[in-house]
This record gives sequence, structure tokens and C-alpha cells, in this order.
Amino acid sequence: MQRISRLKRELQLLNTEPPPGIHCSFSEENLENIQAQIIGGSGTPFEGGVFNLEIKVPDRYPFEPPQVRFLTPIYHPNIDSAGRICLDALKLPPKGAWRPSLNISTVLSSIQLLMAEPNPDDPLMADISSEFKYSRAVYLEKARKWTEKYATQKKLGDGEEQQKGPDEERCGKTSRKREALSAQENLEQPKRSCS
Repeated sequence: MQRISRLKRELQLLNTEPPPGIHCSFSEENLENIQAQIIGGSGTPFEGGVFNLEIKVPDRYPFEPPQVRFLTPIYHPNIDSAGRICLDALKLPPKGAWRPSLNISTVLSSIQLLMAEPNPDDPLMADISSEFKYSRAVYLEKARKWTEKYATQKKLGDGEEQQKGPDEERCGKTSRKREALSAQENLEQPKRSCS
């Protein structure tokens, strides 16, 4: 009961005073499954993109961190092709930094910061991390292309915008796209190393 009341307070605050560039939606009947959107920050390769995330709140929240993953494909050293995120705030100690005093808003803000400032020393995608470290221009170009392809709306004539089609639906299933991208972008299996 205490978990539900805390979750309601957190989500109400997220709706009334969301962090800049972050939006959440949820159903009152099912507070354990939350949808979030993060707007790509200006000056980053994700600028102009809208990235959808799925948040699953565990039964032991806030003593366990929420499970968060990207639904929108993103080219990032700390986010894998299934949308999993390598971030200390999403892991329990001793390897992680989750504390019950943290909340969903803090986690989403941390993910937004990670998007702007990747951590190549603790990668989930070792090949993208190497690119980030040693071929920054190549990394930035690929990240921009992925953002343009998967996280922006397509323009129609007369300034109308169209949501992506059923196979590219931003909140829909992206596993087929992710598999195709993994095969296309990384001919050999990437090394994953997030502890």
C-alpha cells in the first residue's frame, strides 16, 4: 500500500512538474507499467528525436530500482540493441547506486544526462564505445542517422507530420528493427561488458 501511494505521488509530480524534455504517461489502474518520452538534447546527436521508454516498477519498489528500457532504437555505447541501459542508478549496490531515496524522475533525468554524456568506460556495446572513444565523428554521424531514422517524425507535404508506420511505430515493437540494425551495423557480434 505504501508503495502505491509513493508511486502515485511521484507520478503526479512528474505530470505537474516534469523535468525539461521528459514526459510520462500511465494508467491509474496499472501504475507498474509506465511509458516515458525523452526529447534528445540540443547539441547532441539525438537532438530533435523523441525516444520512447518503458518503465516497469517492481513489487519491492523503492527498495529495488525500476526496470527501464528504450523502445526507440538508439545508437549509444551504454544502451544495447534490446533497449537495456547500463546506468548505475538502475542497479542495486554494491555494483550499482540505486537508493530508495531516488525516484522515477531522478532515473529519467539520469538517463537524459547519459544520452548527452555517454560513459565509454562502462559500455554495454563495446564496439560503439570504441567508436565513441577513437572515431568520434563516425559515432556522431551514426547516432544522428539513427535518430533521424527512428526517433523523428516524417514530414509530409504542406508541413504536416506523419507518425511512423506500423513497422516503425515509436511505441510499438522494435525488436525486428533492432535485430536488423544489429546485423546491418555490426557484422560481427558486439562485445557487451556492462557489469
